[in-house]
Amino acid sequence: MRIIYFDCFSGISGDMILGALLDAGVDVETWKKELDKIPIDEYKLEISKKKKGALYGTDVDVIIEDQVSHRHLSELLDILDRSTLSKNIKEKGKEIFYKIAEAESKIHGEPIEEVHFHEIGAIDTIIDVLGSLIALELLEIETIYSSPLPLGRGFVDTSHGRIPVPAPATLEILKGVPVYVDDREGELVTPTGAAIISTLSCSFGDMPHMRLEKIGYGAGKKDFSVPNLLRVFMGEKIESFSKEKNVMLETNIDDMNPQILGYLTEKLFKEGALDVFITPVYMKKGRPGMLLTVITTSELEDRISEIIFRETTTLGIRKYYVDKKFMEREIKEIDTSWGKVRYKKAKYNNIEKAYPEYEDCKKIAERENIPIKDIIFEIKKLLEEKGE
Repeated sequence: MRIIYFDCFSGISGDMILGALLDAGVDVETWKKELDKIPIDEYKLEISKKKKGALYGTDVDVIIEDQVSHRHLSELLDILDRSTLSKNIKEKGKEIFYKIAEAESKIHGEPIEEVHFHEIGAIDTIIDVLGSLIALELLEIETIYSSPLPLGRGFVDTSHGRIPVPAPATLEILKGVPVYVDDREGELVTPTGAAIISTLSCSFGDMPHMRLEKIGYGAGKKDFSVPNLLRVFMGEKIESFSKEKNVMLETNIDDMNPQILGYLTEKLFKEGALDVFITPVYMKKGRPGMLLTVITTSELEDRISEIIFRETTTLGIRKYYVDKKFMEREIKEIDTSWGKVRYKKAKYNNIEKAYPEYEDCKKIAERENIPIKDIIFEIKKLLEEKGE
């Protein structure tokens, strides 16, 4: 799978995206021919290498030749519909433009059809958005990833007057996206850059495992204490274990009726615990006891802790953070003489595993009065015959 990772250490803007993608190997002439499919001609392009700090990146400057009035969203969508770009680019382009439009509408308190879009109405933003989509298509990128986004500080002058950084429209667009505060003065993430990356990236975090092929640098227009560049890494994805961070809660119990533990285990699972297990232990003074261990998500930690305190005699709970690695998995179905049975398919590189779902096998065993071990055995045979 061909992937790309946006390393946004100095933020992101539409022209920085264009520069980074061209720097990563997009054929400029082919790219320009695709841009010609957009029915606008009030601009020209200047592409050059610019030094930012100790590094060089590609700078893309959209020069507006004829001043045009700000366009409404309907006019912009009409331009997109009249273009001969691919269906995928048109769909993603509309999604990005709608995202900017909705943010501008909410910030300025005007209906979406009445807003004068200073961001999306500008020719350079049209080229930034559609040019980025064209470049990604030419690079044959299948999946896009991004780092969290840094937000600058200070104020910026716009057609609406002086506004704080990050711009309100940018913040509206970035709802749900991981961000962090940066000490640099100035706008690091523009509404256009925010809309493009928030629409296209499947996740915001560490760079996925890949076989690195190309690196590109896109230059920003300003200068900061660190190079104002957007860096992209492109290559073939290497399959890796999926990861997630969980919380492990545990407590020792030696003064409670053990019958209650069965009820407690069921209740914890119903409340969303990922795993619950009980280990016999010897406690102080040689007293036998039970170690209750529950693995859960951070979001459910307080709820799970409350249940443990309420349903057991314990007075304290230990807490650990644990990293969990797991194989990618999916639930599928297989036809059997007992009907459809679900099974879990897990995969990592060349390792594959398939197991029938226990609850489905249990229902069949109870209904047909057949030992569950025989049902599991037969379904495993079917899965092997199927090549699973």
